[in-house]
Amino acid sequence: MFSAAAAACSQMLSQPFRAVLFKAIGLALILIVLIGIGIQRALVFLATGGEAWAEATLGAGWHSALNVAVWVISIAAGLGIIVGSVFLMPAVTSFVGSFFVDEIAERVEREHYPADPPGRAVPLPRAVWEGGKTALLSVGVYLVATPFLLFAGFGAVIFFVATAYLLGREYFELAAMRFHPADEAKRLRKMHSGTVFTAGLMIAAFVSIPIVNLATPLFAMALMVHIYKQVARQQAKLILPQR
Repeated sequence: MFSAAAAACSQMLSQPFRAVLFKAIGLALILIVLIGIGIQRALVFLATGGEAWAEATLGAGWHSALNVAVWVISIAAGLGIIVGSVFLMPAVTSFVGSFFVDEIAERVEREHYPADPPGRAVPLPRAVWEGGKTALLSVGVYLVATPFLLFAGFGAVIFFVATAYLLGREYFELAAMRFHPADEAKRLRKMHSGTVFTAGLMIAAFVSIPIVNLATPLFAMALMVHIYKQVARQQAKLILPQR
């Protein structure tokens, strides 16, 4: 497990990976900025509309106080978006990663497993579908876990464990789908759920590091290619004696 993580980290710094790294980082930054702008605009719109309603209800004498309230809400919303971007990173990177998984996996397979048959590219619509599902689930977990942040950080634990499960599941299945149909990839993941989840914990730790987490798709996919290869070899050892 740790050797797989070390191999994934070392390959991320190699020359062939840099082009993929820059593309993944660029797309992730664009998505984060667009999401942030959209949320900020929506909150300002709601605050302004609320101010107009409150002033009409309470009277013009409340105008100054309501202006101050809107100003405070706008600042709080901006800070909240910055903090929230950390929690949204798993969702963003899972979606971004779906565009580059085959390019990453192919490079890992070529360098570390040249004697093995190469995998087949996962169709882009299928990869984007899997990444989109994981992204939406991550956002849902974030919304559920946020209220629990008030309880001694219990929400952070929920979010970390859920991120490990969701990202581990997504990237392992995408790695396995290069060699198996989707149903077989899911079956393999369930059979080795402990191994996949442990690897997912490493991905969750990686994605929790600001700035570094922009490279999560490269680390996660490279790691899960190694994990899949380990699992596939274990399966082969179990089957051969039976023959």
